[in-house]
Amino acid sequence: MNIKIETLPNYRIAYVRQVGPYGSGNIQAMDKLKKWAKEKNLLTESAVILGIPQDNPEKTAPESCRYDACIVISNDYQIDNSICDSTLSGGNYVICKVKHTSEDIQKAWVEIFPALQNSGYQIDNKPIYERYTNDMIYNDYCEICVPVKPL
Repeated sequence: MNIKIETLPNYRIAYVRQVGPYGSGNIQAMDKLKKWAKEKNLLTESAVILGIPQDNPEKTAPESCRYDACIVISNDYQIDNSICDSTLSGGNYVICKVKHTSEDIQKAWVEIFPALQNSGYQIDNKPIYERYTNDMIYNDYCEICVPVKPL
C-alpha cells in the first residue's frame, strides 16, 4: 500500500449531501455535483473532487449515513443557493493512493488503520475523505486522506 504523510491546506468546498446507505446513492450525489460544477465551469483540469463519508457505517444505521460529494472552490467564489458550501480544516493527513475499484478501496480501508498504529500517528478528529484530481479520475485512482496527529 502506497502511504505518505502530507500537510493539506484548508479547503473551501461546494457539496451535495446524500443521506442513506453508502453505495449507489453516493454515485448519484457525485453525478449531481459534477453536473452543477460543469454548468459553473468549475470542472477543469485543475479541479479537486472530494468524497466525504460523514458516518461510520459500523456505528450509524445505514439509512442515517451521510455522504458529501464535494468540489474545492476558491475563497472568493460566489456560491448560489442551489448547492451547499463549507470549509474543511487542513493539517497532516495520511494519504493512501489506491486503484478506484470497490475491491481496492475496501482493502485500503481495512489496511490503513493498522498501518497508522505503527506510524507514530493517531487519527485526528476531522473528516476522512477520498480525493480525486483530474489525472486520477482518468486513470481510475483516488486517494484516501486520513487526518492524523502525533501520538
